[in-house]
Amino acid sequence: MANEEIGRIGQRRYGGVFYEEFLPELRGRKGIEVYHEMAENDDIVGAILFSIEMLIRQSDWSIEPGGTSSIDKEAAEFVESCMNDMEETWSDTISEVLSFLTYGWSLHEIVYKRRMGRTKDPRTRSKYNDGLIGWRKLPIRSQETLYKWEYDDNDNLVGMTQQPPPSFNLYTIPLTKAMLFRTKSQKDNPEGRSVLRNAYRSWYFKRRIQEIEGIGIERDLAGLPVITAPEGLDIWDENDPNITRMRAALESMVKNIRRDQAEGIVLPYGFDLTLLNSGGARQFNTSGIIDRYDTRIAMTVLADFIFLGHQQTGSFALSSDKTELFSLAIGSYLDIICETFNNKAIPALLEINGDHFASITDFPKMKHGDIEDVDLTKLGAFIRDMTGIGILLPDDGLEDYIRMVAHLPERTGDTRIIDQVRQNQQDRNQPPKARTAARSGSEEEPEEIPDDEAKAARRRLGRPDE
Repeated sequence: MANEEIGRIGQRRYGGVFYEEFLPELRGRKGIEVYHEMAENDDIVGAILFSIEMLIRQSDWSIEPGGTSSIDKEAAEFVESCMNDMEETWSDTISEVLSFLTYGWSLHEIVYKRRMGRTKDPRTRSKYNDGLIGWRKLPIRSQETLYKWEYDDNDNLVGMTQQPPPSFNLYTIPLTKAMLFRTKSQKDNPEGRSVLRNAYRSWYFKRRIQEIEGIGIERDLAGLPVITAPEGLDIWDENDPNITRMRAALESMVKNIRRDQAEGIVLPYGFDLTLLNSGGARQFNTSGIIDRYDTRIAMTVLADFIFLGHQQTGSFALSSDKTELFSLAIGSYLDIICETFNNKAIPALLEINGDHFASITDFPKMKHGDIEDVDLTKLGAFIRDMTGIGILLPDDGLEDYIRMVAHLPERTGDTRIIDQVRQNQQDRNQPPKARTAARSGSEEEPEEIPDDEAKAARRRLGRPDE
């Protein structure tokens, strides 16, 4: 049949476990442990992930109706109310979702509830009592608990089986009740690809060099310990168990010599301990090597701008270009989150409510805001140029947009009382005129003061009426 699938994707998958990664140490649970160590124990990787999360946390999230009818607007308002009516805050939910950057994927089970107002049962407790079904929570099913992926005979992903602590029982979560976030889709691999994957090599060498550097510093300060056995004692005799145990104890002594408050060693008569000095200055500048690897780690996620100013290189213009590129990359991650909600969570949420939203034009769409503010200087110059040549008109819509991007108060009706003369002068962008004395250097005649005002002024000064 022409509508039947014939070929297969060609995934390297056996028993629900993927083997697409060519490095064994980055496959499956081993890879999850490595990425967890990189994220939690490396200063540069931690700074990068922290900056990404903080930028995404400050982004605004909104729901746009799928049409212009009243039911379309009601559906959008309903979805937005569900976002702010969960057991966990929306910000915390997004924080959990962002783990897909570290591990390449993140799976969240969709848990529903009946909105029945302020009840004691968490399955019905809600800010609303409309009786509709909303989101109770969107909890993560952590990457460390992955046991295997469930597939049908046509290479369609149907679920995830996990083995979580503390019971370590097996639970299978169908994909129809879950959302899968992933950084990229290569051969439809549900595990995506960690944003730290290209940084692994630099991180590996950096960690090893830091360990060697620490050992080298310690050895330079303490010296290289050497124990000399008494003459005539063969400490390499493998046939004598006493000699073997003694040699093992001596080896342990020299390995554990440290320059600290507990330093010291006790030797029997005839043994000699000496500390050899370092042969001289090191041939390699380990600081420069570590800095090089730090820069490469940051470059893999377009975050090398964090070194501008620390390495005495770079200009403001270069910093602006790099941060703009980094912001574009983060914007793509926000798009992934919105697309997953729009394709999975929002349609399922409205469909589970039966016929209540059956007449909508289309499903509402989740949108995200910008992660950085608009450059008001450039925006002002652009608007000035466009209005100057007549392309843009300074209408209410333009004013509302400028107020929004500049974080100014919303436009309201002005209740201040301004007299007509001052209003006309403000319209001409001129300073107000004096109402009494003549201005110096002016050829205009001074304004006449009414008689009643002049008499009142003389009485206040204690002068008789003329």
